[in-house]
Amino acid sequence: MFAAENGLSGDPRLQGIYEAIRVVPNFPKPGIMFQDITSLVSNHRVFKDTIDILVDRYKNMGISVVAGVEARGFIFAPAIALEIGAKFIPLRKAGKLPGAVISESYELEYGNDCLEMHVGAVNIGERVLVIDDLVATGGTLSAAIRLLERAGAEVVECACIIGLPEVEGRNRLDGKPVYILVEPRQQNYVV
Repeated sequence: MFAAENGLSGDPRLQGIYEAIRVVPNFPKPGIMFQDITSLVSNHRVFKDTIDILVDRYKNMGISVVAGVEARGFIFAPAIALEIGAKFIPLRKAGKLPGAVISESYELEYGNDCLEMHVGAVNIGERVLVIDDLVATGGTLSAAIRLLERAGAEVVECACIIGLPEVEGRNRLDGKPVYILVEPRQQNYVV
């Protein structure tokens, strides 16, 4: 579901978020139009609007955990967790967390990767919101869902700032809803 489909279509904050995302041509390789959120988070007003929209959506949904996907999900997830009274947990790439972890591998269009979280980071039955900056193929979010559910948590929804419209990643999330604020302006996105 897009924020615009959730009654926010006339909300000027969405236009501000859309306009704040910088498009970087030919990064990280020729032909790619990279959707850069650093220009969004460096604009205090737009960053606050982004957090406020997500907090408004989740503040009354009984979320007890906000899981941020490395690395850009870490930018949004802690602020949302603080505002809704939930704990933040990081979902990291392999080898980044000390101590005992559980892992979930997933496929990318160019190889394989892995997400990890600490053993005991979530409790059985906790209601989780997963945050990342962008959904494309859905591989990373699917791995996050599997990882959290293996630990006994209930994934309520995934939220992303940007959703790539022609990539069918949202269909790979095992029926979990994904909430997207905006679609990018350019074709040939980075995934």
